[in-house]
Amino acid sequence: MQSSLLSMPQQSSPEAVQYSPEVGPAPSYAPSSVELGDLKRILVRRRLLIFGIALLLALAALLYGLFTPALYSSVAEIIIDPQDLQVVNNDVNPSKVPPDGGITQVESQVAVVQSTGVLLRAIAATNLTEDPDFNGQGLVSRLLGGLLGSGSAETDNTAKTLDALRRRLAVKRADKVLVIDVIVTTKNAKTAAKVAQAIAEAYLADQAAARAQAATDASKSITARLDEQRKRVQQAENAVEAYKSANNMVMAAGNLVSDQELTEINTQLSAAQSRTAALKAQVDQLRRSGGAPDATSEAMRSSVISSLRAQEATLVDQVSQFGTELGPRHPSMIAAQQQLRDTRALIARELARIASAAETDYERALANQQALEAKVAGMKSKSLDTDQASVKLRELQRDLEAVRSVYATYLQRAQETREQVNVDSTNARIISDAMPALKKSWPPLLLLVFGAFFGGLGLGTGLALIAEYASPTVLSSGQMQSAIEAPVLAVLPGKSATRRRWWPFGSAAVPAAQKTDAVAGLALRRMFSSGRRPPNWPLVPSILVTSPTEDGAARGRVARLLANAAAARGSRVLFIDISAGNDQKEPQPGVLDVLRGEYAFQAVSRQQPGSNVALLGRGRPTAVFQEAQGVFYAQHMLAEARRNFELVIVDGGALIDNLNASPLVAMVDEILLVATLNSTPMRDVTATSQAISVMGRLPTGALLVDEAA
Repeated sequence: MQSSLLSMPQQSSPEAVQYSPEVGPAPSYAPSSVELGDLKRILVRRRLLIFGIALLLALAALLYGLFTPALYSSVAEIIIDPQDLQVVNNDVNPSKVPPDGGITQVESQVAVVQSTGVLLRAIAATNLTEDPDFNGQGLVSRLLGGLLGSGSAETDNTAKTLDALRRRLAVKRADKVLVIDVIVTTKNAKTAAKVAQAIAEAYLADQAAARAQAATDASKSITARLDEQRKRVQQAENAVEAYKSANNMVMAAGNLVSDQELTEINTQLSAAQSRTAALKAQVDQLRRSGGAPDATSEAMRSSVISSLRAQEATLVDQVSQFGTELGPRHPSMIAAQQQLRDTRALIARELARIASAAETDYERALANQQALEAKVAGMKSKSLDTDQASVKLRELQRDLEAVRSVYATYLQRAQETREQVNVDSTNARIISDAMPALKKSWPPLLLLVFGAFFGGLGLGTGLALIAEYASPTVLSSGQMQSAIEAPVLAVLPGKSATRRRWWPFGSAAVPAAQKTDAVAGLALRRMFSSGRRPPNWPLVPSILVTSPTEDGAARGRVARLLANAAAARGSRVLFIDISAGNDQKEPQPGVLDVLRGEYAFQAVSRQQPGSNVALLGRGRPTAVFQEAQGVFYAQHMLAEARRNFELVIVDGGALIDNLNASPLVAMVDEILLVATLNSTPMRDVTATSQAISVMGRLPTGALLVDEAA
């Protein structure tokens, strides 16, 4: 029973049909980039290169670690407080903390620790110039020194030691801390500890010496100016005294005597004016009282008046009592009245005396005020002359005070700086002494080996990718579709995934090959479901399988897989192998003889017993046929084959080397390009596609073989 997939309408008289299949427009595919799976295929394919480089580098690192002399590192830690010890108020070395917390200052001290002065102190303290590891007195160094020559032996030895120490020294500061690590690496652990400790102590000594030197220089500079300032003070004092003597200006308690007298008299005058005003007011009041002076405040305050008023009141009471009891003519009454008159006369005389005294006091105060005013007026006229001279005097006195202030400041600062010479205000100390290392710091064998191995993996991966870029291969279906502008119908597993005996056709397949057969059958269905074949086409459905030259084995396997897949579904298949018979001295007649018109294909094809597949070999390539003739006989052969077969599969070989297949290329329905994933170079795929286009066709599909599946 014919397969529904491959059955076509019957046609007659093929010779009358002069028609060849048209090539429809090829579908467009977006350019494909390398994906993660493609990268995996590249690495798997070039794994020998990658692991070879990794192992080579690991071996080199192992040899280096085994034969390199061991090095030991010792660390001395110094903490530096940016705020120095405050010994005196005006320190020569300021102790203000910068805005960044002193980080910049400590970073500067890292450079100071590595300075030549500090290292020379450490070299002198540890006598490193006698150490062969530092002074360059090895055999090679002595030979080079003898050949090249050198300067002074002592200077050259110190310079070599200093240079060697710089190479073995590392000074670091951890992030966000004010601690400096002094690290020395040598071949001897004790030497490394000794040198690191010596450098730390040399740094502290250098800082103390630098601060002492700064204080000494400042003290010398200030002391040198003291004599000059002292002379300036003396000159200013002499100028003030000479001016006062020339202008007859006597000073007392820092002020002129004339100014003091004028101030005192002004004070007295103010008091006199106040008293005169008070007395004048009293006199005016007495004068306004007229006949009743007893109503004044002075009379009210007088004790005599008060006593007399009391007696008067008593006598008035007696007179009133006696007038009631004794009558006006009684002697007691008369005596009382006389006493009353006498008391009132005394009161009048006392009031007159008070008024007279007030007048006298007012006149005396007024006279005193006038005398003082006259004296002040005289002294003011004299003071005007003195004030003109005082202006210049005050200027001289201000100059004197300024010079005295500067001199006092210099004198105090000179004594402070002299004291600071012997005081170390550096707020730095060693918080961790250097100790001999118990383990070597270099070379770290395991770290070197693992680092070299993984670095080799990275280097090998990079070289593998570069090699792939220089000579790209088929990596994925998308890349293949982009290259040939045709769909990839399927991806078949390689030979390692199947265990099938490919010949003779129709043999039973083991279960491991069932997936491969299913993939091949699906590829056949996809090819003939595309609708490219015209309806009622008189030729048998046909597929030409081609590939680059190096993929011949994969191409032959794919062609047989397709033939087996069609035969397994009941279709009768004609299998044409153009590459068969190349190694025979006298090949049997085949397809080339049919294309030349010498044989009918029924006469040269061979039917396999028990199989739906008939074979047609390459034939005898002795004569060359014309292409038009070959196309005619190819069309005739495919039309005749339609009577007995539902499908023709042609193993067209590598078309770039096989131009004899061009008639079949022109007449087949499908041209299938076979390539091996991660193996077939893209340039060969492109060359094969171009060869097909030269023959007037384009690939209609591709089938990839994945040997790693």
